[in-house]
This record gives sequence, structure tokens and C-alpha cells, in this order.
Amino acid sequence: MKKFILLAAITVFGVATSNAQTAKKTAKKADAPAKVETPKVDGAGMVFENETIDYGTIQHNADGKREFVFVNNGNKPLTIESTQGSCGCTVPTKPEKPIQPGEKGVIGVKYATDRVGAFTKTVTVKSNATGQETKVLTIKGTVLPDAPAEGATPVKS
Repeated sequence: MKKFILLAAITVFGVATSNAQTAKKTAKKADAPAKVETPKVDGAGMVFENETIDYGTIQHNADGKREFVFVNNGNKPLTIESTQGSCGCTVPTKPEKPIQPGEKGVIGVKYATDRVGAFTKTVTVKSNATGQETKVLTIKGTVLPDAPAEGATPVKS
């Protein structure tokens, strides 16, 4: 009788462990991120890796250069006609040559980090992309003021 109970317990334990491992494998497969395919377009196309660049919190006069990376997901060359910052503190640059189908391109942007405080600015991109001739990209962040010099006494008003 003891052998029978022991055999039944081992069988139940084995089946339960086996099912738990199968469920765990299934859960791992479901958790894996699906690879996103870039949809193809007829004509020139433009798909950005990120349409917003967050500088985060940066030091006063830090390097303000960043890049928007995109791919031409069309079947014709993509030409960036112009890039325009929303103010003089945001200076974008564009690729001079057409971006061939499947190739990556870069739109550079430089923010003037000599201006202290929070900022949100835009870059308007004009191109021959099918259905999105004008695209608005965003940069944002906060520029910290300079730290007081060591040994300096704060001025009281």
C-alpha cells in the first residue's frame, strides 16, 4: 500500500512539473518582442526610428548635437527638400544626396544649450515622401544653470 501511494505521488509530481515547464516555455515565447516590419510604400517613403529626441537634463553649454535616423521604406529615391527649426536655437541639417530605397538617412539637429531651462522645439522636414511630404519632429529637455563656483558666496537680495 505504501509503495502504491508513493508511486502515485511521484506520478502526480512528475506530471505537474512537466506541465509547469511547458507553461513556462510558452510564456517565454509570448514575452519575446515581435520584430516589427517596416511597411513598404509605392514611391519614396520615410520612417523614423524616433520622432522625438529627449535630451533629458543636461549641463549648461553641453553638446547639443543629436540625430534623427530614418529609412526610405519606398521603392523610389527619397529627397529631403528642406529642414527648418522652430526657432534660431534649433539648427537642423539634412542629407544632400537622395536616400535610395532601403537605405538609412540622418537629419542632424543642434540645440543651443547656452539657454537655461526646459525646452520643447520642433524640426519641420519637407520631402518627396509619399503621403507625408511634411513631417514634424520634436526635441525636448532641460538645460541646468551653471553650478556656483567653489568657495563663492551666494548673493542675497
